[in-house]
Amino acid sequence: MAIISRKPRNSSLRFQSFLGTSDITHDKPERSLVAGLRRKGGRNAYGRITVRHRGGGALTKYRLVDFKRTVRDVPGKVTTIEYDPNRNVRVGLIIFKNGAKTYNILPDGIQLGMTIMAGQEAEVKIGNSMPLGNIPVGFTVYNIEITPGSGGKFARSAGTSAQLMAKDDCYATLKMPSSEIRMVPLDCWATIGVLGNADYKNISWGKAGRTRYRGFRPSVRGMAMNPVDHPHGGGEGRSKSGSHPMTPWGKGCKGTKTRVRKNPLILKRRKDK
Repeated sequence: MAIISRKPRNSSLRFQSFLGTSDITHDKPERSLVAGLRRKGGRNAYGRITVRHRGGGALTKYRLVDFKRTVRDVPGKVTTIEYDPNRNVRVGLIIFKNGAKTYNILPDGIQLGMTIMAGQEAEVKIGNSMPLGNIPVGFTVYNIEITPGSGGKFARSAGTSAQLMAKDDCYATLKMPSSEIRMVPLDCWATIGVLGNADYKNISWGKAGRTRYRGFRPSVRGMAMNPVDHPHGGGEGRSKSGSHPMTPWGKGCKGTKTRVRKNPLILKRRKDK
């Protein structure tokens, strides 16, 4: 998918770019695999804002993507390639020989009409899912479970994958997209390949309105606030106020380590030299 730049007919189009849609084969989603999506505006069950700068945005319906690959040992055919407004990777409608239908996130190189399968004895090829213990060392995988049966949690966004570096009696060693190296039980399932739509990260949104369409509200810098509103506020002119970067509640941010208990399964943290 190529990145398409707009002709600068006005100032709002001058820096905008879009992803091409030539790969999309179907406009309307499968009705049986669509659910309503209730908006939360960054609020939890008590109505308190726990994630700031969220709200508004274009109305969307949620596609029920099968991250667990529940239909196993049955081959399925990729019948459509569709846009999903809730994620940055394409989804495909898979119709299996037993009549089941699921939505799956699609890797790079998958094409319309190809056959994929999930199973212990599945062939080691792009789009097939199996336990990490059955995947050869050196392969790249995505949609990786963190505990057996939990469904894929790692490497689910556009252009990402993890590399299977080693295996021992109980654990597989993975190099994650963040450069973190961690161990995952061999019974956890993963899918072979690298997720497509990698050019998504090169989009230039071009104007504030396109960010609002996605459900993100404006963010005000702490330095532009008063001291009563933020630790970075106040001062004559632009002032760093002599402190490390903080949240509005005085806790460290932007690189401050907050993990209290170390996870023994993480062999190398991201950003470690």
